[in-house]
Amino acid sequence: MSKEREMIVQKDKLWTTNFICCSVANFLMFFSFYLLLPTLPFYLTEHFHCSTSLIGLVLSSYMIAALLIRPFSGYMVDMFARKPLYMFAQFIFIGVYIGYPLAATVLSFIIIRSIHGLAFGSSSVASNTLVIDIMPSSRRGEGLGYFGLSNNLAMAFGPMTGLFMHDYMSFDLIFLTALLCCICAMGFTSLIKAPVKPPVARAPLSLDRLLMIAGIPAGISLLLLAIPYGMTTSYVAMYGKELGVTAGSGLFFSLMAVGLMISRLLSGKMVDKGFLTKMISVGMVQTVVAFLLLGGLEYIAVPLLVKGLYYLIAFFIGFSFGLMFPAYNSLFVNLAPNCKRGTASSTYLTSWDIGIGIGLLMGGRIGDTGSFSFAFLIGSLLCLLSFLYFVVYVAPHFHRHKLR
Repeated sequence: MSKEREMIVQKDKLWTTNFICCSVANFLMFFSFYLLLPTLPFYLTEHFHCSTSLIGLVLSSYMIAALLIRPFSGYMVDMFARKPLYMFAQFIFIGVYIGYPLAATVLSFIIIRSIHGLAFGSSSVASNTLVIDIMPSSRRGEGLGYFGLSNNLAMAFGPMTGLFMHDYMSFDLIFLTALLCCICAMGFTSLIKAPVKPPVARAPLSLDRLLMIAGIPAGISLLLLAIPYGMTTSYVAMYGKELGVTAGSGLFFSLMAVGLMISRLLSGKMVDKGFLTKMISVGMVQTVVAFLLLGGLEYIAVPLLVKGLYYLIAFFIGFSFGLMFPAYNSLFVNLAPNCKRGTASSTYLTSWDIGIGIGLLMGGRIGDTGSFSFAFLIGSLLCLLSFLYFVVYVAPHFHRHKLR
């Protein structure tokens, strides 16, 4: 192999030590998140006797806080070194897990949950931007697909582990496990050799530094998709109990994660081949059908069929979002100059957070006044609206304004 060829191969190498450490750290951070996600509603019910709508408010405080900090995090990672900011956010994560079991009132729990959201919002922007820095641009779609697998593996094992621990162990042990995961994540992050960030002028805070204006249309379509996703991650276990699926709620998240993992591998490579908007469109159509079926399970009278469809839908929800995640991430990055990667990541994640927060509030409110079935049927309608908006406006807008 010629020296020039060796340099090209090295330049395009994806699975470096940096990439592996960044992915493992991301897995551990999200594992700690998903470990708590399905168990916190039970914790709030058992310890504070919260109603479903109050649970939604408490849980959404996390995403609201993450939403508020993300734009400023994007500005910070564009202006300063990304690795130290990432590690600082991880340090806050560690302190929060110590505070959870010490919360004596719902208000104090909301405060701690909000601080957790601030740390999560900062760390996710930093990690998403850092991993883009350390991967070759020629394999960005594929790299983001693999990096996203760390989230999906966390989704596969986190809820399942959390629900298992809830059945057989104390909540204190659940919080301790999440704490240890964050400590390990910080250890892997410390091993990353981040590329030297060229000095940039300290641009003053302005709207275009906090939010990527060109990404707003795509952000709206992503927001609409995130609403039913947020309802699913927090309330599908309770919905399963309403349907008579009294055991194996952790399996729903595992199958959802399997679908995400399989489709991510396909989508990332297809994005690099130029099928970015097509991957999003196909995924959107699948979400419309999946949430329509999920909401309709309440009207099926055969318990065995309900259980089978419940788990089959989990796989297809995961598969559809797995097609879209790497494509959406690449879409935002391709609309931004290199000096605004942090802002692009922030806009992408902010749109997602807004939708997740709305989904948590909406799911809790509808669960109190109506039914979770109705909530998921509304989710299907929102996915349809997102699809129509994307095809008519967002995709043409992207092709007109993309930089690469």
